[in-house]
Amino acid sequence: MRVIILSTAFSGLTQRVLTELELLNHTIEQHYDLNEDVLRQQAEKFNPDVIICPYLTQRIPDDIWSKYICLIVHPGIEGDRGPSSLDWAIIEGAQQWGVTLLQANGNYDAGDIWGTHTFPMRPAPKLSIYKREVTEAAIKLIKKALVDIAEKNIATHSLDYTSPKMLGKERPLMKQADRAIAWPNNSTKEILRKLNSADSRPGVRGVINGVDIHMYGGVADANLKGEPGTIIAIYKDAICMATKDGAIWIRQLKCSQLQNLPPIKLPALTVLENIYQSAQLSNIPVLQNAPVIEDIKVEHHQDVAYVYFNFYNGASNTQQCIDLKNTVASLKQSAAKKIVLMGGEDFWNNGIHLNCIEASESPADESWKNINAINDLILEIINTPNQVTIAALRNNAGAGGAIMALACDQVIIRSGVVLNPHYKTMGLFGSEYWTYLLPKRVGKEKSHQLMEECLPMLADEALKIGFVDQIFDEDWDKYHQNLHQYCEQLSEVIDINTFLATKMDSFEADNTIKNLSAYRDVELSHMKQSFFDLASDYHEKRRAFVYKVKTSVSSACVNFYFPFLNNRGCDDAVWQPLGIILRR
Repeated sequence: MRVIILSTAFSGLTQRVLTELELLNHTIEQHYDLNEDVLRQQAEKFNPDVIICPYLTQRIPDDIWSKYICLIVHPGIEGDRGPSSLDWAIIEGAQQWGVTLLQANGNYDAGDIWGTHTFPMRPAPKLSIYKREVTEAAIKLIKKALVDIAEKNIATHSLDYTSPKMLGKERPLMKQADRAIAWPNNSTKEILRKLNSADSRPGVRGVINGVDIHMYGGVADANLKGEPGTIIAIYKDAICMATKDGAIWIRQLKCSQLQNLPPIKLPALTVLENIYQSAQLSNIPVLQNAPVIEDIKVEHHQDVAYVYFNFYNGASNTQQCIDLKNTVASLKQSAAKKIVLMGGEDFWNNGIHLNCIEASESPADESWKNINAINDLILEIINTPNQVTIAALRNNAGAGGAIMALACDQVIIRSGVVLNPHYKTMGLFGSEYWTYLLPKRVGKEKSHQLMEECLPMLADEALKIGFVDQIFDEDWDKYHQNLHQYCEQLSEVIDINTFLATKMDSFEADNTIKNLSAYRDVELSHMKQSFFDLASDYHEKRRAFVYKVKTSVSSACVNFYFPFLNNRGCDDAVWQPLGIILRR
């Protein structure tokens, strides 16, 4: 079928839809950040069978939706309308929610209903629910709709609030007043819901020491107590605020009133250090451990060590890379025979931490420290002589995070996961030993293609080209059941000692042909040039990424509109061969 993907941005869900439809051999064109004139020209020339809108915050022109089938993914149950669907569901503690596929008409979220898929709600942040349950449901609905169109078996029904099945209702845009925390009155559970409803955007507004801030990444703690609304503890980069019946850890803060920090999300302690005087900070207890907020955790089952590194939004700052390296090094000296890298709850890993780099005194120096720290981590994983290492790609991964998985002996991916193992959209050559690891997996030609084309890759394609070894069920619980069974029974399938001996022989042979340090040196020579040349594309694109700035495409030279790829700017060398000229 001929499909136009119309989306406000190249979001995670949009990438998933694109890769799924490509896998089904549909003919696809794309249009981002709706430009009405360009969309009209594109639709007239392409004549789509359907326009799919995975993530759209703009209104489709009347002459487009009236001429073409335009299907909109709405993250709400039947009858739910408005731009804050998940926000309201979370803050009100809905036990069940859903996704509805609507046909566009003249009113927002009011068109004929093509289908609804419901799911149990987890007590989790908005982004987490969106990335898992909403995405999985949306894909099922879109696939079914395409089959129905192809088979001319379309069965829809209109929005009818008199029907007892229509449980949703129209909701307004949720505002900060709706999320406002009354520290003396709200319970820990209520506060956590408010934080979850605003994560990862727009955050919950608050005040610390007279300074306005936005809070993100809440984690409840029932063991700590204090005066509600006061900061009672610090652990690593997180701060803990007392509630009337417990406490809430805040992982990230954003502040637009500080001269020394940019107004972007940063580790909470980084912001607090710029709000408080040193004397004030010295009065807050610094904990030596805080299990509920620990971002690196190890679970042992039989002879398997599962390593979770739940870094906020998947980015790894310098210290987090060092801590994870030390964790892996310690496990290499343990009795574990298999080390399984699990990544985080919402992202596997996305490489270096661009927000922390932007906020540092010298972004060039911090970039250099961060890339070397993640390189040290990856080398630690590569050189593991006594354990089988497994990357469990439960969630999406990008840039150096996607490459890090290839440092493991085996890579097991969850169906539906999308990978972006490239750097060029950030103006970088890349490091993390990719020039060694990636060609070993997929060959030189495919490596070049992945790095130059900068396109997302679905789990199925990753398996096909050898980027991963196995693919397990998309269902979260089934994936983990299959993974644990596989890892714990691996010793019955292969002779571990023979496997390790063969692995290290191959490692030594590779080093004889070309030492690993040579790969790293070449990669870092490119990276150093990008980092320390302040006029390089990297600095411009990093700033655009962290400040969420978009670029647009000149409508005079293209038949579709394409801003930042995943909010990351692509350089002209990527798009000019496609006939696209970026207008910055």
